[in-house]
Amino acid sequence: MATVAISFIMCTYYNIIITWALYYMFSSFRSELLWENCNNTWNTPNCTDRVTNSSSSSTASQQFFNGCVGSVSYKVLQRTSGVEETGILRWELFLLLLLAWILVYLCIFKGVKSTGKVVYFTALFPYVILLALLINNVQLPGAIDGIRFFIIPEWDKLLNVEVWINAAAQIFNSIGIGFGSLMAMASYNSYNNNVLKDTLAISITNSVTSIFAGFVIFSAFGYMSHLQNVPVSEIAVDGPGLVFVVYPQAFVTMPVAPLWAVLFFFMLLCLGLDSQFAMVEVMVTSLLDSYSKPILKYLKRKEFLVLVVCGAAFLLGIPNVMQVGIYVFQLMDHYTAIVSIMFLAFFEVIGVCWLYGVKRLSSNLEEMTGKRPNIFFRVCWWVICPVLITVILVFSVIQFKPARYENYVYPPWAQGVGWLIALASIIWIPIAAVHTLWVLPGSFTERLKKSITPFSLDEDEESPYYKQKGAIMEVIPNVAIISSIVPLSEKPIQTNL
Repeated sequence: MATVAISFIMCTYYNIIITWALYYMFSSFRSELLWENCNNTWNTPNCTDRVTNSSSSSTASQQFFNGCVGSVSYKVLQRTSGVEETGILRWELFLLLLLAWILVYLCIFKGVKSTGKVVYFTALFPYVILLALLINNVQLPGAIDGIRFFIIPEWDKLLNVEVWINAAAQIFNSIGIGFGSLMAMASYNSYNNNVLKDTLAISITNSVTSIFAGFVIFSAFGYMSHLQNVPVSEIAVDGPGLVFVVYPQAFVTMPVAPLWAVLFFFMLLCLGLDSQFAMVEVMVTSLLDSYSKPILKYLKRKEFLVLVVCGAAFLLGIPNVMQVGIYVFQLMDHYTAIVSIMFLAFFEVIGVCWLYGVKRLSSNLEEMTGKRPNIFFRVCWWVICPVLITVILVFSVIQFKPARYENYVYPPWAQGVGWLIALASIIWIPIAAVHTLWVLPGSFTERLKKSITPFSLDEDEESPYYKQKGAIMEVIPNVAIISSIVPLSEKPIQTNL
């Protein structure tokens, strides 16, 4: 349930990235990009065409997306001065958010088979665009300096715990660890599918893609550094500003700038849709697996369930398209994609590696694939993964930094709301633990031991999760899945949706 909750929370705000990508993509269909110069009606006297160290000036690209000086708001976000001011609804963004959810629904409402056909394009086409961008970028002056900045490590950074925390959060988010998306998609595989090969393929592809994208991004940074005569470190930023401020600014000096801009933001659209497909599928699959009879009784078809999920996420995401939206987005992302995911990943690793056990897991994989995992995997599961995730979690708590957006620091009440957002997914783990201890028979010590003892569904009445009614035993298995107890009316069977 915890993974379902965090996926749903992320769905409500993650689609705003697709919304921004659509806005930029549509705005790029013109001879001159809107953020190319400071001659627009929304620009102010402090607008500049190049990056400077002055806090009183901002580039045309910054003013187009994000800039805010005093009471002045600009084009895309038109953001307020802080989360205390909600502002008004940005109708352009509202309609694009609706379009984004319509695209998501049309791509997934027929099930994973039709989604898979869409993903063939949305997952592969970005590589074509990245390759085209890389070929173009490396021919630009200064590109090598940016690539050198990217590949030459600063070894002293390895002693910075925050670097490891951010790296772990990036891996969890890019692969989908802790969000339930991998498990939801894998549930449609055949029983004998070689999950180890899939795991290696996903991990290697993700790492190679990240490095490939890094070359594309930093070659453009090097080009901008050369043009503006500033260090690459002053060009590179994190957060939404990377793809919606810095990179668009690089396009304006490239040949055929509108074409590159359209291709780039279409690539972002494809990547964003891929992520949304996976997160929505987590909710749909979990609800159907757990409550298929009551859901289908009222909604009749799976397509209607997908519509309800997408509609609910759309409505909850509306605050992100108000003038206060960027502050809402940053607050939710900080406490969901960094705080919550660390806790969920910790309990998932401990539950699988230590409570369920490496021996049982290895036997299961041998039964499924015909080959027992080698010693490397078993050592990783038994020692390396649990120790690493524990250390990262402990230090992320010790060195926790409250959410902030650029130079804006959220007030204490907003930080409190952020922790409530984080607890919305984490809370299901202790709730499930308390529920399990409550329903099991015996003393507290016996119940605690039973609650962390794995069992097979073939153990029938010997299992502590089976209930007896009267003289005749009624067998109702319950499967403990780390963060929730999912009741099953019968033993699970392989299904194809």
